[in-house]
Amino acid sequence: MILNRYICVNKKAVNPKDKVDSFSCEKMIACHDITFRYPGAEIPLFNGLEVTIDKPGFHALFGPSGVGKTTLARILSGDIDTFSGRVQALADMPCLYTHNRERLPGWSPVGRHLEKTTPPGRQQLRDELIDHFGLSTLMGMRFSQLSMGQCNRVNLLRYLLQDFGILIMDESLANVDEPTRHAILYTIKSTFPESGFLYISHNVVEVSRFCDQIVVFRGAHLSPQTRLVRGQDHREDRPLDKTAMERSMLEIMNAA
Repeated sequence: MILNRYICVNKKAVNPKDKVDSFSCEKMIACHDITFRYPGAEIPLFNGLEVTIDKPGFHALFGPSGVGKTTLARILSGDIDTFSGRVQALADMPCLYTHNRERLPGWSPVGRHLEKTTPPGRQQLRDELIDHFGLSTLMGMRFSQLSMGQCNRVNLLRYLLQDFGILIMDESLANVDEPTRHAILYTIKSTFPESGFLYISHNVVEVSRFCDQIVVFRGAHLSPQTRLVRGQDHREDRPLDKTAMERSMLEIMNAA
């Protein structure tokens, strides 16, 4: 089954008597007191984790490998439900999770696959994204003939065509050259201005430039486990304040 992980955000049952002021369904994402340990691990990966993003837009999860970015993404998407605490999202549509190692049907031509996975009424959007993503010349090729960066672009595009309230992009543009990557990010921000995105990347320059709220992970041994830094949320139709971007980068590195 294609794209069979489209699942709504997991919502743990909440006792109405338990009121926590900072935990509100008015936020894009609100995670309260999340504790999670992988089987066999000596210490929890999350120990009372708190994460809040207060509005839709283009945001980021940032930090070194192993601090829990992907794990939180899988909790938000419903792939992991063996945690304690509460997770809530302001979205009537699913929270989708896509990553750069997803399997694609190697035998299938790209264009035919996209035709089959495009919902009714979104053919024009599909064609526009194919053009903006620089994929027009690949439609007759099979996935097995594509580079990893090309596969990642096609995979991300097919998710953008689906119904979603929040899309988590876990290294979804890995192995894509910088000019193409930036053009794609600008396209996503202008095409889906009311949607929520969580961009997982190790590129501090990129998250500082493109993202609004950046959740910086610091590891389970530190308290708090995350800090929130404001990025530049840059859009293509306005000048980039490089000094402000450098300030955001410094704040991110200091937060980590």
